[in-house]
Amino acid sequence: MSFKPLLFAGALALLPSIAAAQMQVDDPYARAASAAAISGAAFMAITNPTDTDDRLIAARSDVAARVELHTHIQTDEGVMRMVELEEGIPLPAGETVMLQRGGLHVMFLGLTRPLNQDDAVELTLEFENAEPLTVTVPVDLQRMPAHGGMGMQHGQMQGSGG
Repeated sequence: MSFKPLLFAGALALLPSIAAAQMQVDDPYARAASAAAISGAAFMAITNPTDTDDRLIAARSDVAARVELHTHIQTDEGVMRMVELEEGIPLPAGETVMLQRGGLHVMFLGLTRPLNQDDAVELTLEFENAEPLTVTVPVDLQRMPAHGGMGMQHGQMQGSGG
């Protein structure tokens, strides 16, 4: 009996599990500053369990007119400023990237409804290589930030190539 057909069959059996490998999202939550806020944000840990680097390139949700990927930078004047990451968020192979207050996050612009405590938001994350992933994100207005969020301004990054 030849082992070639057996090895070939085994390799084919592995293909669905390799193709099905997808990003993992842990501890997601969303928030807005108040019930009257026109913007909000979502935070989470995204793990790339594959052996290939990937990138979060977009996000979408019906909770906002626009959904963007953002981070904060410190200006020369020492002010933290929120900026859109048009190139997306790198997700290195085998690593977890934290989307958290004061850093990387998903921004909801032009909220279509208030983000109330204990509500949920459907959020679809789109990746450069992995299949899109839709997650249910609970609204948690009581969670405290890791550090202060004072002095932040929203705007476009000046003089940067990405």
